[in-house]
Amino acid sequence: MRPHWAIALLLWAATSAATMTDQLDSLVVGGGCFWGVEKRFAAIPGVIDVASGYADGRGLEPTYRAITQPRQRHNPDNYAEVVQIRFNRQQVSTETLLEYFYEQHDPTQLNRQGNDIGTQYRSTILYNSPAQQAAATAVTARFQQRLSAAGYGTIVTAIKPLERFHPAEEYHQDYLLKNPNGYCPDHSTGVRFSDRQEAAASVDNQPLLTGKAIVVLEAEDYCPYCEKFRADVSDHYQGTIPLYYRTAKQLDGLQISTPTWATPTLLFLDDGSEQFGVQGYRSAAEFYRLLGAFKLGDSEAFRVAFENGTDARFCQQYEIFKETPDGVFVDALSGAALFDTRDRFDSASGWLSFTRAVDGAVVERPDLSYGMVRTEIRSASSDIHLGHVFDDGPGGLPRYCINATVLEFVPR
Repeated sequence: MRPHWAIALLLWAATSAATMTDQLDSLVVGGGCFWGVEKRFAAIPGVIDVASGYADGRGLEPTYRAITQPRQRHNPDNYAEVVQIRFNRQQVSTETLLEYFYEQHDPTQLNRQGNDIGTQYRSTILYNSPAQQAAATAVTARFQQRLSAAGYGTIVTAIKPLERFHPAEEYHQDYLLKNPNGYCPDHSTGVRFSDRQEAAASVDNQPLLTGKAIVVLEAEDYCPYCEKFRADVSDHYQGTIPLYYRTAKQLDGLQISTPTWATPTLLFLDDGSEQFGVQGYRSAAEFYRLLGAFKLGDSEAFRVAFENGTDARFCQQYEIFKETPDGVFVDALSGAALFDTRDRFDSASGWLSFTRAVDGAVVERPDLSYGMVRTEIRSASSDIHLGHVFDDGPGGLPRYCINATVLEFVPR
């Protein structure tokens, strides 16, 4: 016979398990490509787990290969890309999750989200109880009022009972964590339920209306590629063309032609008017080539930087830089320090010459072009071509032979 304390412990454990079970619930929704939907819901406090999968289809296999066939694009019986959200009702309610659901996509688009077109991308809520059905109906009605006030059309989200959730293939689970350069579009309308996420405060775009500027368009909610771009590129940028962060709702007064639903999106502006833009994450090398086209245009400097060109001997920029006062020569695109006037000397070659580079500022690569064996010098920050290094400097030191057109000068 068990002692009283053991029986009490078993009863407590059973009660705790029952209570925990009562607190847990799941919700299945579809709002376009499930990679971004999964990632955004996983970041909400109270959500225990989010799985990508397929639901609400019939007549074909619930697999990614099957539902994305071109012939299924208009099939009303196609499976939808959905996510199953497991959550703790004591920490986050069904209503709150449905608010997040509506806020992160455009529910007025039928069988599509942005450039993702097909019935598999339909907006849908698949409830598992009368309580969830009632919550879905109520939240939808509230959001329709806000959408209508903002000038949007009718919500086309299907609200249906869940028949069965089919987990997607393993490579789709936590896809954006596994693939940090992956696809993370932002299809939100910008309409919100409350002040909870209406931190898109008004911004002053007046500084962007004069001269050149770069705008990094970010999502209002979490976007891993926006964070990655900041970490890889913009956090280190020191160039002379100012860089600004904005959301799609913060572009008042600017003339923008590139679609603003993908994040990050880079917009290159001149006097407030977009010259060109690109959607999606860009590496540092890709960003600086775009910046080179924007800042340098069709010039000798661009050819030197990106086509391994060479300045003419005693070019105009060389004549300007050869006797500048005390200071530092920086990368014309990234603004990173490259060479110091204290290490400059006159080699009589017609190109700027230095005995050393700033520590960590350049990288060396073998160059076998033109039948010669040389060592190329490139900027570590932007990867642009700078020149070459030779072993014939003064006093046995190296001679860094550098093109002046890809440099800017900053007095000390």
